Amino acid sequence: MQPRQRLRNIIGGSAGNFVEWFDWFVYASFPLYFSRAFFPDQDQTVQLLNSALVFGGGFLARPLGAWLMGGEYGASATCLSEMASPRTRGFWSGVYFSTLIGGQLVALLLLIAMQATLSEADLYAWGWRIPFALGALLALVVFRIRRGIDETPSHALESSGAADQSTGWNLLTRYPKETAIVTVLSAGGGMGFYTYTVYMQKFLVNTTGFGKDVASQVVTAVLLTMMLLMPLMGWISDRIGRRPVMMFSYGAGALLAVPVLSALAAATDPVMAFLLCLVAVVPLSGYNALSGILKAELFPTRVRALGVALPYAISQAIFGGNAETAALGFKKAGNEAGYFWLIAGVMAAGFSVATAMRDTQKHSRITQEA
Repeated sequence: MQPRQRLRNIIGGSAGNFVEWFDWFVYASFPLYFSRAFFPDQDQTVQLLNSALVFGGGFLARPLGAWLMGGEYGASATCLSEMASPRTRGFWSGVYFSTLIGGQLVALLLLIAMQATLSEADLYAWGWRIPFALGALLALVVFRIRRGIDETPSHALESSGAADQSTGWNLLTRYPKETAIVTVLSAGGGMGFYTYTVYMQKFLVNTTGFGKDVASQVVTAVLLTMMLLMPLMGWISDRIGRRPVMMFSYGAGALLAVPVLSALAAATDPVMAFLLCLVAVVPLSGYNALSGILKAELFPTRVRALGVALPYAISQAIFGGNAETAALGFKKAGNEAGYFWLIAGVMAAGFSVATAMRDTQKHSRITQEA
């Protein structure tokens, strides 16, 4: 495959990821305005908690989508891993995850633009509906783009029936170790990601005491920095391997969770809040950059999309998608610091798995190159 054709396919495969996460993060970014409409008789913490419960409930459908269809994440991560050159898979995995951050970043930039042009009363009354309509239009654009991308050579092997059957039972019985690795790594990485990006906006408003506009600007700056870090972390993994990067990501994440979040709770300056967030998301970017490719390299062709998608979706339904719900639940109970320790523990479990696993760059099960 020519480099230009390969690039077009990678971008096309990532486009759906961008739109999917734009939709998710529109919901995650705007509850500061729409939660009052749906839960009017509660205080702000309870309003946000109820909105977070709805957000987390959406993740309960993901395992079903992953099992029946491979879902957006599993299918697009598999496509990218098979399309990219073995020498640059980590880099392109970082680019792929940047499109996820890009979806969230565009959602927040839209929120900031609306905060600057609409009154708070208008945002509460009707403005929050605008990004949801925009997401529906973007889905039609991506549908058009996706129709023009090529299948990977690995698809030919899958179609021939020469590889494993892609069933949930086969995944759990023949690849239990690999499934467990994806589950544990997804739990720690997902919980960290949703804490420092999705929940952080509400944390800075509801705990630290910043204004809604200031909190949105801080998180936007964090996301922009994180998006730029992803390809770099992926490129580093192409040079030194996936395992060292993952060990750094989870080890630092476990050690930093409690002191960083405790300091953020007491922060009074937005610049300091940004720098504290950065301390946490720099190592976290290691997991995020390799999230798709490392999981894909664990599985053979026939079961790859399911192996990436199903344990990831189950883990996100429990940990990542409900991180905000757990954080607000701890706060409502008067023990917000308990959530900080929970993150540290889950990240420590991820560090143990990353330390014990084989380096997938050197032992990849992706054998065909586009």
